[in-house]
Amino acid sequence: MSPPAADGTSPPIGDRVLSDRVLTIPNVLSAVRLLLIPLFLYLLLGPRADGLALAVLLASGATDWLDGKLARVLDQSSRLGAVLDPLVDRLSVVSTLAAFVIRGIIPWWVALILVGRDLVLAATMLIYRRRGLPPPEVIYLGKAATFVIMVALPVLLASTGESAVADMFSPIGYALLVWGTVLYVWTGVLYSYKALLVARSVPPRHTEVPRDG
Repeated sequence: MSPPAADGTSPPIGDRVLSDRVLTIPNVLSAVRLLLIPLFLYLLLGPRADGLALAVLLASGATDWLDGKLARVLDQSSRLGAVLDPLVDRLSVVSTLAAFVIRGIIPWWVALILVGRDLVLAATMLIYRRRGLPPPEVIYLGKAATFVIMVALPVLLASTGESAVADMFSPIGYALLVWGTVLYVWTGVLYSYKALLVARSVPPRHTEVPRDG
């Protein structure tokens, strides 16, 4: 789903304008995905039921794809969904990375790079807001990088067991994680460069303060 526009209003999606509806199928799926986060963390860090945790992680990924698809097909894009969907995405990614670091599945510095990239890009959004501009167009290489990382995480989780299948998944998962991280960082550099160009070429909007008299 598209992020809110820089002026605080919700942007249109294609030729459709976001509605004020709250109870929609995509929003329900986003809420379900939000509830799956603590369940996943409990299964992974509590009883270490990796098989069940993997199932929850896959279900979360499926609902993430499904809610965006249904929002377009059913014309149920909403203002709430434009905020809720990316928020749940970020919470899911950060919590999964943190849990994987705690379990020793991935090194801490990989998680730091991935989270740090998102924090830097969140800061660049201030440049667009101060100029009354919408967020930059999505770089599809960035979407591909996110997809690779989201595939790498369940593959790595599947490699935690002691079996021939787990041994096979381990190098595949780490290879996907490395490539996804490199692409993720590179697209972060591209987004930051775009923001720098905007900062240098477009002056901020100034609100005139009315004078007495």
